[in-house]
Amino acid sequence: MRSATYITRRHELETYFDRTAAETWARLTSDAPVSRIRATVRAGRDEMRANLLSWLPDDLSGRRVLDAGCGTGALAVEAARRGAEVVAVDVAETLVRLADERRPADLPRERIRFVVGDMLDPALGRFDHIVAMDSLIHYRAPDMVAALAGLARRAEVSLVATFAPRTALLGAMHAVGQLFPRTDRSPAIEPIGAHRLAAALAGELGAEGMRVGRTRRVSRGFYISQALEVARL
Repeated sequence: MRSATYITRRHELETYFDRTAAETWARLTSDAPVSRIRATVRAGRDEMRANLLSWLPDDLSGRRVLDAGCGTGALAVEAARRGAEVVAVDVAETLVRLADERRPADLPRERIRFVVGDMLDPALGRFDHIVAMDSLIHYRAPDMVAALAGLARRAEVSLVATFAPRTALLGAMHAVGQLFPRTDRSPAIEPIGAHRLAAALAGELGAEGMRVGRTRRVSRGFYISQALEVARL
């Protein structure tokens, strides 16, 4: 069951990434010149993507992978190159369309299916591995925990995801962001303590044969994110 607060925030994110930030996001996820601040975000995202992919098998032949919140599709493409059948979903139609346009010509179209929609839609099916990179960091803690638990239940092997860790630096950056006019703000990031999140997920999933595994933080300038793995026993 998706809560009212989850649905409200999902619509806000759809509007922001589909309209307000579409051009900025297109530049950020390309090799186009960007500001020094955005360059740190790009570098951080590249490092985090590489980390999440390193937690998946090198050979994904015959495996189904869900890229939950695929953005412009870089992670989905890499998983497909490893042999996976990938479903890449995002709420922002503009970003999904861009991801499809960036699909490498040598990658068979049946290897990646780009979808506009909600990552929690059960109609997407079950997967061997599910990846959710920076796609839940704007949701309230209870909604994020519920979403991660729901995604993990649909994973036959593992879920690897990221969250915004509660740190002094991230808190200060959030406070500075509130000084900008509301129309210039991105949707607020919702930090959560790593131990709190791990405990909440363990409580939700421990009886279902799943455990919280590896974790790793990436901090590059204005990019701070932490990876977490949930795997079946």
